[in-house]
Amino acid sequence: MSQPVIDIRDIAFAWKQGPQVLDIPAFRVDAGERVFLRGPSGSGKSTLLGLIAGVLAPQSGTIHVLGQDMSALSPSKRDRLRADHVGVIFQMFNLVPYLSVTGNVLLPLRFSPARRKAAGHDAEGEARRLLARLGLEDAQMLKRRVSDLSVGQQQRVAAARALIGAPELIIADEPTSALDADARDRFIALLSEEVTRTGASLLFVSHDASLAPLFTRAVDLAAVNQVMNRAGALA
Repeated sequence: MSQPVIDIRDIAFAWKQGPQVLDIPAFRVDAGERVFLRGPSGSGKSTLLGLIAGVLAPQSGTIHVLGQDMSALSPSKRDRLRADHVGVIFQMFNLVPYLSVTGNVLLPLRFSPARRKAAGHDAEGEARRLLARLGLEDAQMLKRRVSDLSVGQQQRVAAARALIGAPELIIADEPTSALDADARDRFIALLSEEVTRTGASLLFVSHDASLAPLFTRAVDLAAVNQVMNRAGALA
C-alpha cells in the first residue's frame, strides 16, 4: 500500500481555555483520492484544515502530510512544505486586492521554486490556461485588480492560484459557497479534472451534503456512527 498523503492518528485540539473541538482517532487520504469532508457550521472543519496545513498544532496525536510529521517540523519547515506541496483554496479567498487576476494566480510561484519549475517556462500561459478552464478567459479582465471582480469570480481565481505549479495536495475550504448550482457543479468537475491530470489528492470541505456523489469518497465529520470526531464541542 502506498504512503498516504494525509495520515491522522489520535489528534485532540482545543482553543485556549475552551472546550475540545476535535478528537479524531483516525483519518487518512490516499494519493490520488478526491475526498469530500462534510460537517455543519461549528463542527471543526476549518480547524481540521488548519491542522493539516500546519497553521495550527494539535495538543496530542500525530498528523503526517506527504510523509512528514507536522509536529516534528519547525514553523519555517511547515511553511516550506505548504508552499511547495499544498495548494489551499481559502474560505475567504485570501487574495491580494491590489494585484491583478494573473498576478494573484502566479503568487505561489514567487515563494516556491519547486512549483515555479512545475509550472514550466511559460508560467503566465499556465495561469491563463487554468483561469480559462474555470471560465475566466477575457484578456482585459485578467489585467484588472482582483478586487474589481465579483465574489464568484474571485473564488475561481483562488482555485487557479491553488492549482498552479501542480501541488500534490489541494485543500478546499467551502470553495463553492458563492456559486449557483450549475456553476458549482462545473467548478467541481473542472477541479476534479485538474487534480486527476496532475495526480494530486483533493480534500474538499463543505456543509452541503448534496455534493458528496461528485467525489470518490465522502466522510461526515459530525456523524457519530463513523466515529471520526469524538468531540462534541463547537469549533
